[in-house]
Amino acid sequence: MQRTTLVTGASRGLGAAIALEQGAMGNKVAVNYFSNSAAADALCLHIRAAGGEAQPFQADVRDEAQIHSMIHAIEETFGGVDVLVANATGPQPMLSIEEQTWQAYLDQLEFFVKSPLLLLKRVLPGMRQRGFGRIINIGSEVMELGNPRFANYVAAKGAQLGITRSWARELGPTGITVNLVAPGWIPVERHAEANAEELEAYRLGVPLGYQGAPTDIAKMVAFLASDEARFITGQKFSVNGGNTLS
Repeated sequence: MQRTTLVTGASRGLGAAIALEQGAMGNKVAVNYFSNSAAADALCLHIRAAGGEAQPFQADVRDEAQIHSMIHAIEETFGGVDVLVANATGPQPMLSIEEQTWQAYLDQLEFFVKSPLLLLKRVLPGMRQRGFGRIINIGSEVMELGNPRFANYVAAKGAQLGITRSWARELGPTGITVNLVAPGWIPVERHAEANAEELEAYRLGVPLGYQGAPTDIAKMVAFLASDEARFITGQKFSVNGGNTLS
C-alpha cells in the first residue's frame, strides 16, 4: 500500500537519505526543509527520476503555526501523513560546563522534544482515524556514550528517547507505533570540518571497523515504516556498527 511519509530536515544529510529510501519503497514523500530550497528541490527531482513521488515543503518545525500550515499543504497534495520521521536538527555546539547555559539546553530540546510533540499532535488525528501510523524519531548514540562537553545535546537526546517510550505505550492500542533510530557518527555535510584523525579515532572504536553510511540509517527507518514492523514499538535501534551495545 502506498503511504505518505513526512521527513523533517530532509534537504541534506541523513534526512535526504531517508527521503530517498522512502521514495524507493513506494511511499509519497513530503520533503521538509528550513532554508535550502534548492537542495530540497533537487532531492525531489532525484526521487521522481527514480519513479517516486515527492514534493518539498518549507517550515521551521519548531514553530506550531508553520507546522500546521505545512501539514495542511501535505494533506492537500498527498493526503494524510502516515509515517512521520522526526529528523530535523540545528547547530550542536560543544560547550564545557562553565560555558553551558540553560538556553543551550532549551535550543536542543526545541528540536528533539518540542518539534516532535507539535508534529505528532498535528498528524495524530488522521493516524487515529486510519488506524495506522509510524512515528520514527532520529536519535543518537551520544546518550549511551555521554560525550563530554556535549551535555546540552546528550540531555535532549535522552528526553527524546523518553517521549518515544511513553508515546509508544499510549498509542499502541490505536495501531500507531513509535520507535527511535540512534545512528552512530556517520559523516554528512555538517561534519565537513572533521579532520582525518578524528574520523580514524572513531572508526578504530567501532567493532565492525567502519563508520557506516546514511543509507544504513535509511534502511532501518524503511523497515520501521513498513508493515513488517507492525509488532515493534517503544524501541531504540542503535545503528552504529556495535559502537554501543544496548
